[in-house]
Parts: sequence; C-alpha cells; structure tokens
Amino acid sequence: MKLVLKSLALAAFVMAGSAHAAALTLSTGSSVSDQGWTVSNLSGSGNLVFSSTLIGALNAGGVVVESAAPAVVTSKLNAKGTAYTAITAAAPVTSLSGSFDGSTVSIASVGTQGGALLTSEADGFTTTGGSLSITNLKVDLGTKSVYATLVGGNGVGTLNNYLLWNYSTLTGATSFAAVEGTTTSNNTLTGLTITSAAFETFSTALGLTTAGRNAMASITDYGSISSSISVLASKNAVTPAVPEPSTYLLMGLGLVGIAAVSKRAKR
Repeated sequence: MKLVLKSLALAAFVMAGSAHAAALTLSTGSSVSDQGWTVSNLSGSGNLVFSSTLIGALNAGGVVVESAAPAVVTSKLNAKGTAYTAITAAAPVTSLSGSFDGSTVSIASVGTQGGALLTSEADGFTTTGGSLSITNLKVDLGTKSVYATLVGGNGVGTLNNYLLWNYSTLTGATSFAAVEGTTTSNNTLTGLTITSAAFETFSTALGLTTAGRNAMASITDYGSISSSISVLASKNAVTPAVPEPSTYLLMGLGLVGIAAVSKRAKR
C-alpha cells in the first residue's frame, strides 16, 4: 500500500549527520535506538477502498467479501440487500522501511497485516466456485507496486510476497525532515491496476468462467488506498560518565599539589 509518510520522526534509526544514507526499519511493538534517539509506537491503518467497477464485477459473480483478521471489512448493500454498493478493508500498519542521509528520511515501503477474503459459489454463468484471500499488503514506493499474500482455491495455494497491483498516483511527500515527538500522517494512493499474472490467479482461484473473466477484464481501476500512520521519536537522556578510579587518584594528587604550592607561597 502507498502509505507515504509526511514529517514522521524516524531519524532516530540512523546515525545523525552521517555522510551516506543508512537503512532503517521499524515494526509494530518494537523500538530502535541510535545516536541518542529512540523511535517507537508505530501505529495506524491502511484502508483499501474498492472501486465501483470492481464492486460491479464482484456483484456480477456473486462474490462475498469478508474480513481476514486482523483487518476489518465494512460494506454497504443496496436497498434490496442483494448487491454491494461500497466495500472498504481496513488493515493495521505493521512495518516501515527506508533510509536516512543525516537530515532527511526517505520511505521505501510500508506493510499491513490481514485483508479480505473473497468467496464465490457456482452459478453456472460467471463462476464455477472458489475462494481467494488477499492479505499482508506491502507497498513498494520505488516501483509503485503492491505485493500481497494470496491464498486461493482451485489449486492456487499460498503465494507469498506476490506482485498484485501497480498504482499510478500518490499524494503526500515521500521524504521529510525528522522532528521530535509524535507525528501522524494521512496519505492516499490511487489508480490500482492488476498485473497479468495476478489476473490469471484471481480467475483460477475464484473459478471464473469466460463471462466472469470478461467482467473482470473490464476493470481498469481496482480502487485506492488511504492511510493514517503515527510514530513517536524522542531524544535519549544523557547519562554523565562516571570517572574511573584512576581519574579520582589523579584528581586527589592534583589537589595535594595545589595545597602544597599554596602553603609554600604563604611561607
């Protein structure tokens, strides 16, 4: 998913002021400390909003859309309760990766957990029946690609880190200066298009017939993904260095010397 971060305080991952870019990684429930900074409390969600053409194709095939935990799917039906009019899948953000060159943080990818489960029953026209879960989305900002874990019926099985969609447009900055404290960013990517290989995977998993494939082939935009992400960055307290015993000895000898010189001067 494109979860581009604007002004998130992630500089603590790297060596401040370094001459070259250093890699950074943060996951939910973890923290990273470096060069006097600590970054933690990664939270937020990515919301996949299904396009109207995708919803139309799902309705044509009688496909049911449900939650794949921990993500939550919300949907609206028409007045008759026979077709979807809106579908959104909200998944928690679980990872961020990128780099830092000493002053600017650049985000490379964002990952979420959970997703949606699609189930179709044989109707004799668009599908012979099947299922497909789409979970653990990962957005690669460099290639404008969206990867996912797919688990499909009809012999598809489990496909990890599978290239699912490409996207055309993102809003918000992909790099930013670091700040101290909690920062929240809201961003959106649009223009999701399915890859040719993923199209075949969808078709097989859901058991689409020629009519079903034609309906799916008419989808030129699968929707958009919006995000809200927060992190906490803080400067670590500086602990005064404890002098070594030898340092105390030298200090004591110095004081004795000063006292002797002072006494001699008085005489």
